[in-house]
Amino acid sequence: QVQLVESGGGVVQAGDSLRLSCAASRLSFNFYAMGWFRQAPGKEREFVAAISRSGGSTGYADSVKGRFTISRDGAKKMVYLQMNSLNPEATAVFYCAAASRVSTEVVPAGGGDYDYWGQGTQVTVSS
Repeated sequence: QVQLVESGGGVVQAGDSLRLSCAASRLSFNFYAMGWFRQAPGKEREFVAAISRSGGSTGYADSVKGRFTISRDGAKKMVYLQMNSLNPEATAVFYCAAASRVSTEVVPAGGGDYDYWGQGTQVTVSS
């Protein structure tokens, strides 16, 4: 089994920053594109950010572009999501995901492109 474990969520005020982390195990990390998704109460899970296998390409949802930054550390098998200037829209459970069968510079943006998912970490942003 592939295991992805998110951490770093919490309760913050609007304008604050958080960094989410995702630890991968039982995974050939460099062969997977990695992504972050979020799911707000009553809504479908939506794409937030993704990074290619190589780390050389990234993609972001329009709603977070310029404020969020995704990165990965191959040696540590970790992926991060730095979130700045948070607003209440970001209140959601954030999920880490891994996508197999992708080329080195592919940045998947659809939930169906991902094969493995973490348990999620709650982010709550108060106004």
